Amino acid sequence: MTGFAYPLMFLLLALPFVFRRLLPPLKGLHGDALRVPFIGDLEKISIKSGSLWNLSSAGDGGFSRLFWALYLVWFLLVFAAARPQWTGEPVRLESESRDIMLVLDISTSMLARDFTINGKRIDRLTAVKKTAADFIKKRANDRIGLILFGTRAYLQAPLTFDKGAVNDILWSMQAGMAGDSTSIGDALGLALKTLHDDKDIKNKIIVLLTDGENNDGSISLGQALRLAESEGVKTYTIGVGSPNVFLNALLGQAQGIDETALQAIAETTRGQYFRAGSTSALQQIYHVIDQMEPSRQDDRFVRETKELYYIPLLAAIAVGLAVAFAARRSE
Repeated sequence: MTGFAYPLMFLLLALPFVFRRLLPPLKGLHGDALRVPFIGDLEKISIKSGSLWNLSSAGDGGFSRLFWALYLVWFLLVFAAARPQWTGEPVRLESESRDIMLVLDISTSMLARDFTINGKRIDRLTAVKKTAADFIKKRANDRIGLILFGTRAYLQAPLTFDKGAVNDILWSMQAGMAGDSTSIGDALGLALKTLHDDKDIKNKIIVLLTDGENNDGSISLGQALRLAESEGVKTYTIGVGSPNVFLNALLGQAQGIDETALQAIAETTRGQYFRAGSTSALQQIYHVIDQMEPSRQDDRFVRETKELYYIPLLAAIAVGLAVAFAARRSE
């Protein structure tokens, strides 16, 4: 179908007739004339009566052929200004994209080597890097952000579709870069603030992973919990580490995971808490989160639109050149 972006522009078609009727004629050497300066020189043309190029001869209703020629140019310009468009059939767009903020603990306790891959013992941080990288690759339609925390929380990657950049940062992180202690409240608060500042996407989730308890930072877990509840951002919490207390003691980890707090965060935000005691369990957790049914936004409809204004515009230029050529032929 076709239409016009600015149909009210057609009201301008009456302007030449209004000006011709309302403006007083000029009296001078050339007698009465319409006050239209830009056609003054053209009106001086003197041509034999009946000539094909006789623009100044009168046409219907007392309007000269020159008037109608210039009016045709005006009509085409107004037609172009109204922006004629061809519009296709509406196409439904179902938006399922999400903003996902990964909040990862990189305190020195993440160096504990209680995870294995292919029978080889590795530290927790390496296992987190591998499983998180696989998760990021699968979220093709989502924006991913990355917050790393220890004693302090830092936004390392703002929400972006550039999964490669996020993965590069993920693999370059080292335990202890953000300090030795654990500030879960600060990390959660920073994640909520980052998501709050972006209004484009309604579907937002946080995946918070830690192997300790909140023992540092300026925001307590209680404050972070109330903030999470007010923001309404679904938060999935993951406790990383072996549940074997004896093994943890051998690894030098005096403090365990504050599962009560992590469960409270997940339940308050309608998320879920997971315990990852092995690499396979951690992979399965990310798989479960990856399979979450996204809450769809309202369906949007788009139409393919092609601009056609250039057709009357080119026609106006062609007619204008023809009038100018006729004027020169008449000299």
